[in-house]
Amino acid sequence: MTKASLAAHVQLGTIAFVVSACSGAADGNPDTASGGAAIGGNPSNATSGHSTNPGAGGNATGGKATGGIAAVGGRATGGTATGGAVPNGGGKATGGSATNGGTSTSAIATGGAVATGGGKAMGGSATGGKATGGASSGGGGATGGKATGGSATGGKATGGAATGDVTAATGGRAAGGSASGGTATGGTSGGALTIVLPTANASFDYQIGGAYTPPSGVQVVSRDRNDAPAAGLYNICYINGYQIQTDEESFWTSDHPTLILRDSSGNPVVDPDWGEMLLDTSTDAKRTQLAAIVGGWITQCKTDGFNAVEIDNLDSYSRSTGLLTQANNIAFMALLSGIAHQNGLAIAQKNSSELVGSVAAMGTDFAVVEECNRYSECDTYTAVYGNLIFVIEYRLQDFQVGCSKYPELSIVLRDLDVSTPSSSSYVYQGC
Repeated sequence: MTKASLAAHVQLGTIAFVVSACSGAADGNPDTASGGAAIGGNPSNATSGHSTNPGAGGNATGGKATGGIAAVGGRATGGTATGGAVPNGGGKATGGSATNGGTSTSAIATGGAVATGGGKAMGGSATGGKATGGASSGGGGATGGKATGGSATGGKATGGAATGDVTAATGGRAAGGSASGGTATGGTSGGALTIVLPTANASFDYQIGGAYTPPSGVQVVSRDRNDAPAAGLYNICYINGYQIQTDEESFWTSDHPTLILRDSSGNPVVDPDWGEMLLDTSTDAKRTQLAAIVGGWITQCKTDGFNAVEIDNLDSYSRSTGLLTQANNIAFMALLSGIAHQNGLAIAQKNSSELVGSVAAMGTDFAVVEECNRYSECDTYTAVYGNLIFVIEYRLQDFQVGCSKYPELSIVLRDLDVSTPSSSSYVYQGC
């Protein structure tokens, strides 16, 4: 959803945005459920895209350590690995201190090759870039017509896994547990990267409708990929990765028409609530091409100074009239998770409680969730992510319930428009 089109969507009134199939939406996707709200009806997030239930990422191919590390897509499974103690360090990590052999707090294990090939390609998309032996050989990823060099197509890296004795993430997120800090490890590819997780239960602000000076005390902020990150804070980069922003339609229709999901008559399949065309994730080849583009946006988030990404609309399969499956979109998220991890970025599952069981395959590191208190889904997420969950509620009563029931989670109350303080509709509270 773009800033230009936000006002039109707000006029939709009582359209309810539900974040999970468990909420009882008719099509199995809570995004289309209806309901009133004290602050707004549901999370139809504004400007530069709404936040509809994308799920978790995938295993970072090449990021799996094979010499004593238990890491799947950067997720520690079991807490510690046997072997020596040679964390790969890397550059200074926000929220941690990973500098060549040191340890990083609040970080997770990653690995894999860093894509270093490619240059700028204005208006094009790169399709090369399969990393072999720890470095990518080929193109940069295109970001909506502007290229960001250095992202491997599809994020695929073979041979970039760590093969020496490596320490797994101690205290990091174990399967089914919570992440409250740990030692970052990684593969070898000309300098290891550390992936720093946000601090659990940190004060949070959700600014995808427009950037503004965060309220006092805020430590973690989510902003659209076209906005600059907030200085000195942990920044999550919002990307609409499965549907097309209305202001970017010409880029896709002119440069990548075959990547738009189409019905049997050749017409684009459109999200009926937001008027956004769906991207076609139905085949390996199309997912690879899409990853070169969306992966370029992820790389740009890193360049701009973000610490993590959240990919919206993983649940587009539920609006695809049966043309896409969960498996299609999960596989695409796996590619995006690999690219994020290769860039030293954490990646969040966005909504889609029905997909938390696939977190190991998708490789997500934490969760950004809308209205899990309203739809009684918070426990579904905490069972997998522990307290590394950042919750947005749009009704005061749901916010109050969440603050009381889940004091260990970061929960905010925002207005339905996710507006800035200059707007009369602006609402922000945190607990």
